[in-house]
Amino acid sequence: MFKPRVISRNIPLHLMILPGLLLVLVFSYIPIAGTYIAFQKFIPAKGFFGDQRWIGWDNFSYLLELPDIFGVLWNTVFIAVMKMAAGIIVPITIALLLNELRNQAVKRSVQTLIYLPHFLSWIILGGVLVDILSPSYGLVNQALGLFGLKPVFFLGSNDWFPYTMVISDVWKEFGFATIVYLAALTGIDPQQYEASIIDGANRWEQTWHVTLPGMRMIIVLMVVLSLGNVLNAGFDQIVNLYSAQVYQSGDIIDTLVYRLGLQQAQYGVATAVGLFKSVVSFLFISTAYYAAYKLADYRIF
Repeated sequence: MFKPRVISRNIPLHLMILPGLLLVLVFSYIPIAGTYIAFQKFIPAKGFFGDQRWIGWDNFSYLLELPDIFGVLWNTVFIAVMKMAAGIIVPITIALLLNELRNQAVKRSVQTLIYLPHFLSWIILGGVLVDILSPSYGLVNQALGLFGLKPVFFLGSNDWFPYTMVISDVWKEFGFATIVYLAALTGIDPQQYEASIIDGANRWEQTWHVTLPGMRMIIVLMVVLSLGNVLNAGFDQIVNLYSAQVYQSGDIIDTLVYRLGLQQAQYGVATAVGLFKSVVSFLFISTAYYAAYKLADYRIF
């Protein structure tokens, strides 16, 4: 039923979400109209509504004929899956450990320290990591030298680059996810712990049979949301840290789109890559949501 009083009372709340809705509209929905470029030989001088030549699936055929395309797909999935797994396991572990602290001052201090990198852009952190991981003067390699180990070129070695991306991404983002899981821990009924103590459960058994089941819904939600990023290995991170010598292990779909579209002006091919990525990501997140509903009886809506 239409209730003007309720609507007028919630106007401030609607105004608060308006900037977020505008950002989503401008940067996520309006650009969808440009996906038709993937089926054209797009020439910018003719404009979006100019007489562009339609070439059907030729851009996709050209994409599949690129010599490194399957290596790029593998790099993307490999790095993204490792980030997803570490991005779930590490925050849950840290949240469980922080939950055991009884000194609130220490607990809040640790939360603040691990949360700070989340607010720094990869432009800043990229410069920090270049200095820290430098094979000649970086702190990490200096520490390795104390144990008689040879310097490692973390950002220039195909063997090390993907794992460096995963570890640095987890370091930046696990603080935010940890706070989410800590919030989930506060929703667990304390009587369940009391009942488990009466039954003789130790701390590990309480964690396994009470804490983790109590966090199940938020864990499922985070997993479902992360699966939508299975082809998003972190453009802003990698483009600030990679170089031509690690293309073999570090080139991902987004960096390929960047080079094809902005550096080589192949706008149709770049759009085709982006469209392919979006469709695959949609299928993954739809499948994950369906599996969460069937296996864990979890619904987002």
